[in-house]
Amino acid sequence: MINTQTEYNFLSQQAKSTPPSLIRAILKAMQDDEIISFAGGMPNPISFPEKELSVSMQNVVKKFGSKVFQYSITAGLLELREYIADRYNRKFNLGINAENIIITTGSQQALDLLAKVLIDKNDNILIEKPGYLGAIQAFSQYQPTFHPITLENDGMNINELNNLLSNRKIKFGYVVPNFQNPTGISYSKEKRDKLYDIIKKNNFLLIEDDPYGELRFEGEPLPYIAAGDTQNSVLLGSFSKTITPGMRLGYMITKNDDIRIAVNTAKEAADLHTNIFAQYVIWDYLINNDFDAHIQKIKNLYKIQSTAMIEAIKEFFPQNIKYTIPQGGMFLWVTLPEGLSSMKLFDIAIKNKVAFVPGDPFYVAEKNVNALRLNYTNASPETIKTGIKRLGEILKNYTLM
Repeated sequence: MINTQTEYNFLSQQAKSTPPSLIRAILKAMQDDEIISFAGGMPNPISFPEKELSVSMQNVVKKFGSKVFQYSITAGLLELREYIADRYNRKFNLGINAENIIITTGSQQALDLLAKVLIDKNDNILIEKPGYLGAIQAFSQYQPTFHPITLENDGMNINELNNLLSNRKIKFGYVVPNFQNPTGISYSKEKRDKLYDIIKKNNFLLIEDDPYGELRFEGEPLPYIAAGDTQNSVLLGSFSKTITPGMRLGYMITKNDDIRIAVNTAKEAADLHTNIFAQYVIWDYLINNDFDAHIQKIKNLYKIQSTAMIEAIKEFFPQNIKYTIPQGGMFLWVTLPEGLSSMKLFDIAIKNKVAFVPGDPFYVAEKNVNALRLNYTNASPETIKTGIKRLGEILKNYTLM
C-alpha cells in the first residue's frame, strides 16, 4: 500500500540555494494603483520607439519572409553582431568582431550562462557590496563562496580588495562600472586603472556588466576596465534600457574563445537561440534610424527625472539621510542613520502608498540594512515630487522612533 503522507524532497541543492527575487515579490504585491512606486528598474515607456519598431517589423517580414520565423544559429543574427562589434569598436576601440559576440535573452541570461560554465561549488568570486541582486541570484544557483567588496563613491575599496587577494584565489569578479545597480555610482578612471592592474597581477576573470553605460547625462564617458584588452574579460550589454526591455535582447562580448564556446554550448541546451524575429527587428531598427539621437532623448528625459528626485529629496528628506547623485542610469541609493531597517520602513511606506526596494537583497548575508534603492525613470517629475514628499514624511517619523 502506498503511503501518501510520505514527503519527497525533489529539489536539487542548486535550486535550494537560489533566493527568490524580492523585487518581483514587491512588484506582485503592489496591485494598488494609488501606490507611487520607485521600486522597479523599468525604463520609461514613453522612450520606446514604437512607431519605428512597427515599421521594422513590417520591413523584416517583407524582406526576409520565413527566415524571421525559422530556427537560427545559437550565437545570434550575424548582421546584429556585426553592428554591435562596429559600434563598440568606434566608441571604445575594442578590436572585436562578430565572432566575439553571443546574443542572449537579455543580459540576465548571460549571467546565468556564465554562472553555469564558470562556477564550481565553493569557488571564490568577487562581487560589489551592495551588488546587483540579479547577479547574486544567478550566481547563487551554483553555490560559490561570495566575497563582497565594499563599494565606495568611486568604485570598489582597493585596500579591501588587495587584502582579500593576499590570501584567496579568486576565479572571477563581477562589477557594474557605470551607474551601478543599486547605488547609481560609477567607477572613477583611477579606480578602473587600479582594478585592471589587479586583474593582470592576480589572473582572475572580470565580468563587466554595462546595461546603463549609454545613459550618461552628465560628465564624460570613461573606458571600460578590461574589455578588449585581455583574455580575462567578459563584457555584457543590452538593448533593454535603450530600445525595449520586452524583446529581451542582450549580448556577451569576449575574446576568450574557451568561455565563448562554453557559453554557446550552454545556450544551446537552454533555448537553442534567442528570439530571431526580435533580433531581425532590432537590427533593422538600428540600421534605419538615428540610434544616438534616440538615446539622447532618453538621457534628456532621465536627467529631468533624476533632478526632480534629487531636488525633492533635498526639500523633503531629513538632513541626516544620505544619498548618491548619479551622472546617468536609473537609480540612486539612500542611506538611513545606523540602526534603522529599510525592510521595516518598507512596510510603513506601503501603508502610506509609496514603495522602494529595501537594501537587503543587494547583500549576500546582511539583514535589515539601513539603505534602500530608488528608481526615478518610470515616473513623471510631478509624481516623483509627490512620492518623495510622502516618503520624507515617513522618514521624519521613522528616524525619531
